[in-house]
Amino acid sequence: MKKILFAIAHEYHRASLDPIYEVMRTRPEYDIYFSCTDEKKGRWLFFSKSMRKEMEARLRSEGLRTTDEKSGFDAVVTGDILRDARPYGDALLCFINHGTGMKTILYRLLAKHKDTPYAIFVEGDYRKRRIEAFGVKGASEVHVVGYPKLDPVFQGKLDRDAIMRRWNLDPARKTVLYAPTYKPTSIDKIKSKILPATEGYNLIIKLHHYSWRGRYAPHWHHKLYEKAVKDYSHARLIPPEEHNILPFIHAADTMISEASSTIFEFLALGKLGIIFDLDCARLKHSDGMPILDEDNRSFLEGAFIHISDPADIRAAVESAVAPGDAVKRKMEQYRNDLFHKLDGHASQRIVDKIEELLRLRRRG
Repeated sequence: MKKILFAIAHEYHRASLDPIYEVMRTRPEYDIYFSCTDEKKGRWLFFSKSMRKEMEARLRSEGLRTTDEKSGFDAVVTGDILRDARPYGDALLCFINHGTGMKTILYRLLAKHKDTPYAIFVEGDYRKRRIEAFGVKGASEVHVVGYPKLDPVFQGKLDRDAIMRRWNLDPARKTVLYAPTYKPTSIDKIKSKILPATEGYNLIIKLHHYSWRGRYAPHWHHKLYEKAVKDYSHARLIPPEEHNILPFIHAADTMISEASSTIFEFLALGKLGIIFDLDCARLKHSDGMPILDEDNRSFLEGAFIHISDPADIRAAVESAVAPGDAVKRKMEQYRNDLFHKLDGHASQRIVDKIEELLRLRRRG
């Protein structure tokens, strides 16, 4: 029996980790536990409140087992780099990035933990090349497996009609997903202008998890849209309890973001998105490192549509929902470069690799 811990730092990481669990739970040799360690809500100016008990109670309500233990596991599966890996002992540490994208935060975190060996599972050779180019692989090994987060879509497990009915969206209309990230964000540029610009379409607004918590992003992010959607019957603001963005990516015909991993996910599904351009040269971490690994003003150039003014949203949406053949060919070129085997079996490949690595450890 192999004892496995899914160390979920934040609830929204489950979108990437749940498909791995779904494979593991069908195999009788796994004894699986969960923890949710870092979920917090911002309170007042500099204080935050732990939401661990609340999140783990939700896991238990789904029939999952939770634990406070960190030692004694054969493998730990996580969607983020662990702040301190020492309490997990000699467990095999398996890192599945919770949101692949164009930010440098992944490389920054790996750089701080180069001496900690992870089995890093990535979506394609592109990500492996970037990790190696940044020189942050350290003691870890990188395994190219595909994109497990999207497995449920490729396996046909999501019902678009049911999603539309649940959120009372008009099935006769094309659907636009607005999925801004929290740093950097387009919210301060787009604000509520996206609502009148998308009349005649369905509009789904799915804010980043942090834009609700008030910890790394201000509360005005969600308050702005909570107020604005009341005046537009075509718009839906997805509440924070809906931590998984996958149903909305599946339901949407096009999307708008600036640097969210949703851009990659939309491309992987063969859909044309819209990138809101930011002044990338000015986007720096406190130590001067760029926040973005790619210049979002030129990323996926020739495929995705780029805009820098909210006044251009409507024309961009009209083009994005009906891409031409040349754009489709360019999108396919990018898909082939960025992703490995978009076939719905990335999670199975991850679990197979974990089993192989555990066997090698036992022989060693």
